[in-house]
Amino acid sequence: MKTIYIGMIGFGTVGSGTAQVLFEQCERITRRTGVLIRLKTVLVRSPRSLPPQFADVTVTCDPEEFFRDPDLEIIVELIGGLEPARTYIRKAIEHGKHVVTANKALLSESGMQIFKAAAKKNVEVGFEGSIAGGIPVVKTVKEGLVANRILSILAILNGTANYILSQMTEHGLPFAEVLLDAQEKGYAEADPTYDVEGIDTAHKLAILVTMAYGVEVKLADIAVEGISRIAPIDIELAREFGYRIKLLAISRNHEGHFEVRVHPTLVPASHLLASISGPFNAIHIQGDMVGDILLYGPGAGKLATGSAVAADIVDIARNITHGAINRVSSLSYLPEYIKPRRITPISELRCAYYFRFTTVDEPAVLATIAGILGKYKISIKSVLQKTIQKSKTVPIVMRTYEAVEASVVEALAEIDRLPIIVVETVKIRILAEEDADQ
Repeated sequence: MKTIYIGMIGFGTVGSGTAQVLFEQCERITRRTGVLIRLKTVLVRSPRSLPPQFADVTVTCDPEEFFRDPDLEIIVELIGGLEPARTYIRKAIEHGKHVVTANKALLSESGMQIFKAAAKKNVEVGFEGSIAGGIPVVKTVKEGLVANRILSILAILNGTANYILSQMTEHGLPFAEVLLDAQEKGYAEADPTYDVEGIDTAHKLAILVTMAYGVEVKLADIAVEGISRIAPIDIELAREFGYRIKLLAISRNHEGHFEVRVHPTLVPASHLLASISGPFNAIHIQGDMVGDILLYGPGAGKLATGSAVAADIVDIARNITHGAINRVSSLSYLPEYIKPRRITPISELRCAYYFRFTTVDEPAVLATIAGILGKYKISIKSVLQKTIQKSKTVPIVMRTYEAVEASVVEALAEIDRLPIIVVETVKIRILAEEDADQ
């Protein structure tokens, strides 16, 4: 029986989870693969001891010693961030070692360089844990949907943001209060910016779109908005209109150009994604052959992500054993077919909108706002006006028919300059009607 030795960089939450998965499932993995996978060495920043079950694992703080070890065939990078992770991955590739990582920020920033370097050295890069924790979306897109042209991707890819919106929806609580609760429960980081402002979701979407369409996408190509301006009144009024608010990653394949965006979205209550609550992820994919599929599960967590990382390790170990390295291209498409292509500017987007205007309580306010919207060819579908006791301001909420984003931006800028507007208008895009029927 062949033994495959792996080296791990970092032994934090995901690193220890991966080690636990490999240890506890060792016999099962061996029965399924005929390969014994052993964690041999862990590279850490400062000396530390590992749990007792890993007493035979070497701990080192010396990167040179770590990468020179000829026994290590697979290097697992689980420290996150751009540096020194990027340097370590490139060094592993230079030494002819296969790489597994869950580092979505690095892959969205420098993925193409990493994959090209790996192809030159004929080594593999696995990254299942980088997009949706324990959900096998990478393998689904690369292998399960290989006979499909992917038409669209709608996804909830950040458990922290989804937990916050779910709590606001269920309990009517303000954003700041729910964020504090999420931090206390460990769902949100001390600095939650990447999660609540959509950046983490955009990192993941960039990787997913590259695999789905063979399109080279960078973070800068993605229009990104977060959820920090969503208030309980938006949750309440969206529900009255028949929607739930979700932070969605959205991509559509128009052949000549591709939509790639992340923002809060009003999702029809009948849509499958509207029911995804708590710290869970879900990916709704439409293929031209298969139709619509939904992948759902934990998008983060020690063992869930460890399970995904272990799956990559096992895949590579199988390929090593059977002499089938790069049997499946890392990014689904062969490198020569992955090209920069036109990403639809957000200014060209056509969709329906939800607006919340906060105005002074005076006559003719609604007529003034409607007049400006009409000037920019934005048609109103419905209006709700709420009276708040003991308040000198009035929230006016509108739904529109489809309009062009550039016109919407100009109209709202003009409206927000009016003396009747008290705070900046809240704008939330509404999921297209055709998506509501899927």
